[in-house]
Amino acid sequence: MPGAHVKTASTAGKRRTAGIGPARRIAEELRAQNERFAAAVENMSHGLCMFDADERMIICNHNYLDIFSLDAKVVKPGIPFFDILQHSVDIGIASQSASELYAIRKPYIDGAKASTYEEVLSDGRIIVISHQPIAVGGWVSIYEDVTEERRAEAELREQHRRFDAALANMSQGLLMYSAAGRLIVRNQRFLDLCNAKASDFTLGMTHRQMLDKLIRLGIFAPLEIDVEVGKTMASLDAGQSRSSYRELVDGRTLFVQRRPLAGGGWVATFEDVTERRRTEERMTHLAHHDTLTSLPNRSMFREKLDQALGEAKPLAILSLDLDRFKAVNDTFGHPAGDWLLKCVAKRLQHAVRSSKDVVARFGGDEFAIIQSGIKNAADAEQLAKRIVEIVGKPYRDKGREMHVGVSLGIALYPGDGHDADTLLTNADMALYRGKSEGRNVYRFFEPGMDALMRERRALEADLEAALSRREFELDFQPILDIGSGRIVGAEALMRWRSPSRGLVSPENFIAVAEETGLIVQLGDWALRKACNVAANWPPDMRMAVNVSAAQIKSGGFARSVIAALAFSGLPANRLELEITETVMMDESDAVLKTLSQLRGLGVRIALDDFGTGYSSLGYLRRFPVDKIKIDRSFTSDLDKRDTAAIVRTVIGLGAELGITVTAEGVETEAQLDMLRKAGCGEAQGYLIGVPAKAAEVNRLLRAQALLRQSG
Repeated sequence: MPGAHVKTASTAGKRRTAGIGPARRIAEELRAQNERFAAAVENMSHGLCMFDADERMIICNHNYLDIFSLDAKVVKPGIPFFDILQHSVDIGIASQSASELYAIRKPYIDGAKASTYEEVLSDGRIIVISHQPIAVGGWVSIYEDVTEERRAEAELREQHRRFDAALANMSQGLLMYSAAGRLIVRNQRFLDLCNAKASDFTLGMTHRQMLDKLIRLGIFAPLEIDVEVGKTMASLDAGQSRSSYRELVDGRTLFVQRRPLAGGGWVATFEDVTERRRTEERMTHLAHHDTLTSLPNRSMFREKLDQALGEAKPLAILSLDLDRFKAVNDTFGHPAGDWLLKCVAKRLQHAVRSSKDVVARFGGDEFAIIQSGIKNAADAEQLAKRIVEIVGKPYRDKGREMHVGVSLGIALYPGDGHDADTLLTNADMALYRGKSEGRNVYRFFEPGMDALMRERRALEADLEAALSRREFELDFQPILDIGSGRIVGAEALMRWRSPSRGLVSPENFIAVAEETGLIVQLGDWALRKACNVAANWPPDMRMAVNVSAAQIKSGGFARSVIAALAFSGLPANRLELEITETVMMDESDAVLKTLSQLRGLGVRIALDDFGTGYSSLGYLRRFPVDKIKIDRSFTSDLDKRDTAAIVRTVIGLGAELGITVTAEGVETEAQLDMLRKAGCGEAQGYLIGVPAKAAEVNRLLRAQALLRQSG
């Protein structure tokens, strides 16, 4: 606190003349000594003030005045200590009254003991006052402004607090090493990650000692300590960070980063990335593998193929496509289809022999195989035969038995191509040839197969353009009521009259239309056209229209039927929709709901090609139809005893269930007579009438009407 003001003695020259008396000499020396003392006091870095036994100021320096902002004209030698205190109050520097300040200091003055205390000024500054008694009475006070020092100390304490809090709350473990390579900081998270105690890793340990302890405690998996230390120090000496994954004995993975510090030393952080690594591995797996079967996907297959071709050793590419898989999917549903695909994937993996062979799924029911290390085509043929046999065996699940086959196309390296794209294309061509020749077979690529593929693509392009060009037309084949001998309806049959191809048979384009999805548009067109034609027929004549499974599954089929009936004015009970068992095999709610909705409107449902499927009788139990049509293959063999027995059974079943039975492919009077005797209701075939234009059918119907009138 304030004390006293010092008046600096004026500088006097040091003159000594000969003959000056002792008294004068002593005075001169005393004056010089006072000057030196005053200079020393003024040059002190702290404030100083000296008081006599009467509490009056003897001397003070300017630092003292500056610290307390005192007025040198007021604070002069001889001023009482209390007056200095009051002056500091008057100028607003003191934070307490003069009496309170004096009461604080009085015990130190009276006790004549050395002491140190603090005073906080009104502006917040902190002054440390050192009180030192003088033997003859009075005292000397040294004043130091420690405000910045205390602020720095507080900031340092806060930094330490924040540092400690950050260390304690870090999600990463942390170790800090000094420039001498000794451990100086270690947080709790590091210990938690290692399931260790603080005593296991004491401060002062070296990097080498830490690694050795981590291995001995069974935390880190064994590693070459000298190699690890060397790599770390080389990176740090070069001023570079180093990171690595560290596998733990318990199966976890830590990501360790080591960064050099500006002042020397380094810091290492430890992060548990076990789940992240597993997620990354799963993502990588998903990017390269099929999610359903876990087989390599098309992308990974290409990588493996490029690698194999880089070895320049003979190999075979097998392109596979399942036969009748769609029927299984339609019959038992997609979950069963997925189960079957997984079973096929396992069988294919068992079929290959070499560990280098790759089995991949490209999507849907498409698979591919790289057969490595073959000597000749016989090796590929042997594998193909094995696959056809293994895949073709029945699949049994939950009491159900499923059957699929497989067709394969084979391309050989280097004979059939030197790059991946060429080999895959050629294998696909061979596959397409196999499927076109009967399925459940394998075919090797042959030069010229690309012509077949180009023809298929050209057919697809022409077919897509044909609808907009109005190249399609309908023929109608009469249906005979065997009992009355009358024509009671006709079946609409689609024809494609192409300018470049001529008249194209449905057998040559319907399957392609179904595979490309164009059948939905074609089917809608045929339905509208047939209803318009039938609307001009006699009221007891029915129109039968074939419907593809793709049409019913399209979602808008019921609306299309209703719109065709409404636009043409044809009553619903005169329309007969002929569906194959591929439609009936789909037991999905959408299909059954659509068929039920249409049947509820009065539309008749006929099951076409009855007897050629796997479980035709079961369909009659699941969904009641109005008509079943015996396939022409049975009609042509009616002269055979077994076939005749089957036909009679079907006719009898229809009679029991109240279902009309129509026999297709009737070409002779003998066949018609046998059907009549068996009680068959209707017949259709060349004997009854060949497919004809609407105008010809109209003439036939008019002639029939005239005949009835005359009879």
